Amino acid sequence: MRCARQGVGSSLPEGERAMRFVIVTGMSGAGKRQAIKHLEDLGFFCVDNLPPALLSRLYDICLKSQGKLDRVAAVIDIRGKELLNGLFPELEALKGTGCAYEILYLDASDEALVKRFKESRRAHPLLSKGRLLNSIREERRVIEILKPWADRVIDTTDLSTGQLKDELDRIFCSEAQEKDLYISIVSFGFKYGIPIDSDLVFDVRFIPNPFYVGSMRKLTGKDRSVREYVLSHAETSEFLEKLDCMLEFLVPKYIKEGKSQLVIGVGCTGGRHRSVVIADELYKMLCGKYRKVIIEHRDIDKDLRSAIT
Repeated sequence: MRCARQGVGSSLPEGERAMRFVIVTGMSGAGKRQAIKHLEDLGFFCVDNLPPALLSRLYDICLKSQGKLDRVAAVIDIRGKELLNGLFPELEALKGTGCAYEILYLDASDEALVKRFKESRRAHPLLSKGRLLNSIREERRVIEILKPWADRVIDTTDLSTGQLKDELDRIFCSEAQEKDLYISIVSFGFKYGIPIDSDLVFDVRFIPNPFYVGSMRKLTGKDRSVREYVLSHAETSEFLEKLDCMLEFLVPKYIKEGKSQLVIGVGCTGGRHRSVVIADELYKMLCGKYRKVIIEHRDIDKDLRSAIT
């Protein structure tokens, strides 16, 4: 892998930029599609195959969004063909507006590109030039004029998709911007079915049931007496301790693998007492560690007459 900062689209330090405006270009088959998908996951507003003449217009639209579009990426490459001739005037125009654009150039060896096109069975944009290798060489002759303008060049010849994502994270995730993982905690009743989007499901029906305590039957896990009852048992404390250790191990692994959402289901029989208490405890546990945690008690208000927790 080669990652080099060769040119500078703007002299402004990154911290002073009102907007992060990235132009993604390079060789077909070098990973631009994977890059733009990952940038989208990182919160960028992404436009693929943008005609160069619309760069200034895109920047203007983003400026007028009042901060809603402050991370933008646009792919401009050989698919634009003759339209590429208008790119350099647009770059000069952007520079004149004070746009702190960055150019990310993705490259790979001819051998790697031939192999990727053969494996994917996709047609090269310049296939009319004859053999695949000839098309790649013609594209390189045209597109490499952008390489000296690039802020960063990533050679993906020996990179896996995961390694490319890691490199993009290093470039585009600042220390202050951690990769976001949305964690949703859902309490539910098994009698109403397991949430279909659950990634992890924990069955807490082993905890003594407040339903069989007459004074608590009509209450929920939100009521103090139910909460104290559920948490008073030794098996509850041990379970929460082990659950904390398990998630301490699992969640960073999910983040590393690029997972964007984790749904944790906590179930008892009816979803009214035990699962509500445990889900609330889990919510407090994770809120202290991660920024985006939400909770839902799916079955807490189900008809009490048919609910047996």
